[in-house]
Amino acid sequence: MSHSFVVHVPDAELEPEPLAPEQIVSGTPEVTGKVVWESADGRQIRGVWQITPGVVTDTEADELFVVISGSATVEVEGGPTLRVGPGDMAVLRAGDRTTWTVHETLRKAYAINLG
Repeated sequence: MSHSFVVHVPDAELEPEPLAPEQIVSGTPEVTGKVVWESADGRQIRGVWQITPGVVTDTEADELFVVISGSATVEVEGGPTLRVGPGDMAVLRAGDRTTWTVHETLRKAYAINLG
């Protein structure tokens, strides 16, 4: 996308982004998302992401996100436990190994920087 734009995050239409089975610790969480902008070199990504309740693991990229709705507890291996909800901004570092316990369906707007 080459022009400035706006996305109304609370009701943005999202597409399924299936989790790898080994990421699911408990429950039946479902992930949806939408990339709204990507740099020409693919190293910067902006988008919207949502996950339903459950517990999942992940290895993070360099990410800043703002929670729009829902709540979760994000445990960073060897680091802090982050409790996030509407209006919270969080930063995850590339390589962080995390466990997400999603209490209420969580929707976030994110900015990821790769490499």
